[in-house]
Amino acid sequence: MSRIAVVTGGASGIGLGVARQFVEDGHKVAIFDRDGAATEAAAKELRSGGATVLGLEVDVADRPAVVAAFAQVRSELGPVEILVTSAGIERFTPTIEISDEEWDQMIAINLTGTFVCAKAVIPDMMSAGWGRIVTISSQSAQSGAPNMAHYASSKGGVIALTKSLAVDLARSGITVNTIPPSLVDTPMARRAEADGDFPGVDVIGPMVPLGRAGTPADIAAACSFLCGESGSYITGQLIGVNGGMYM
Repeated sequence: MSRIAVVTGGASGIGLGVARQFVEDGHKVAIFDRDGAATEAAAKELRSGGATVLGLEVDVADRPAVVAAFAQVRSELGPVEILVTSAGIERFTPTIEISDEEWDQMIAINLTGTFVCAKAVIPDMMSAGWGRIVTISSQSAQSGAPNMAHYASSKGGVIALTKSLAVDLARSGITVNTIPPSLVDTPMARRAEADGDFPGVDVIGPMVPLGRAGTPADIAAACSFLCGESGSYITGQLIGVNGGMYM
């Protein structure tokens, strides 16, 4: 069944992988991303096969912009039925060196941005008596990670938010789950590798129990399942699509 889906951070990496999967699933898709040029390029790619795709330049830390973007989605596509919150940033900074500004930005984008987007779609989903929300958190929130106290904290908040939303929305026919990826081969990971923040995707990949780094398509496949009818009895869960890196 065709649904209307919004994917934040949808211009690259995991978000773009999810958007591609949703197009394949037959959904109408809106992608939000703060990189306007990349957003338009991604939307053009997704539309090339005949899909209905709306690309909007949106910074999820900008609350008025988020509200306006969802209003545009409703106007052009209809009420939102599926939300995947993949927008996020990561930084590698020793705890003692994390500035107030860096901490605040991390929380504003990764945690508050997730909350604002979820809050924006809940009325649509409650009116329909059906909805699917999948947040993208991180294994770092489960295990901790060196030089990422701010990032891990923001993603830990996403996990707690997911569970709370699941409790609050269950009787409205809305499921809310989170996927906490581990090593995924994305442009963000490659940038961190280039900056010397970690050994590298090709170095760490063979250390994963399944022998490779994850791909955006791996995460997207789980999102597809959770956002379909087959996932209707799953809510409030952490679905660890991580190749066995965290069990």
